[in-house]
Amino acid sequence: MEQHIQAPMNKEDAKKLQAGDYVYITGTIYTARDAAHKRMYEALERGEALPIDTEGNVIYYMGPSPAREGRPIGSAGPTTASRMDKYTPDLLDRGLIGMIGKGKRSDAVKEAIVRNGAVYFAAVGGAGALLSRSITKSEVIAYDDLGTEAVRRLEVKDFPVIVVIDSRGKDLYESVGR
Repeated sequence: MEQHIQAPMNKEDAKKLQAGDYVYITGTIYTARDAAHKRMYEALERGEALPIDTEGNVIYYMGPSPAREGRPIGSAGPTTASRMDKYTPDLLDRGLIGMIGKGKRSDAVKEAIVRNGAVYFAAVGGAGALLSRSITKSEVIAYDDLGTEAVRRLEVKDFPVIVVIDSRGKDLYESVGR
């Protein structure tokens, strides 16, 4: 089924999505990869605030290439999501509602997705140049020293993803593998 959603999103929107749905996201999403997740985790351990409000937000596991002239961002393909699995359950418990990446997730992440009514989307690996066409604005908002791994706020229009793990725990990778 094809769905169009606004980001940030709410739990009702997340619960409507089913594994296998094609989804087009419009609105604000954030980027964060390994190094940024580690810093956010350490900030939380020290009792500090995160650089983004996780409530209802979506994080895209992506490190962009430099922008071409006249474009807000360069190639913007997904990275392997499992590298963030250590940090993800805590972020989901703090209100994160969606993640975009590629590849399988751990059992702990799947349990946190179900517990929090969240969703995991996949973006097509190798299609970074095409995906970047759906990004209308990109702004570094934290950890600028991390370069491509800095936290960015992205404005997206009809950003194409597929629901891989829905809020009920149905995992497209597992069902297709059978």
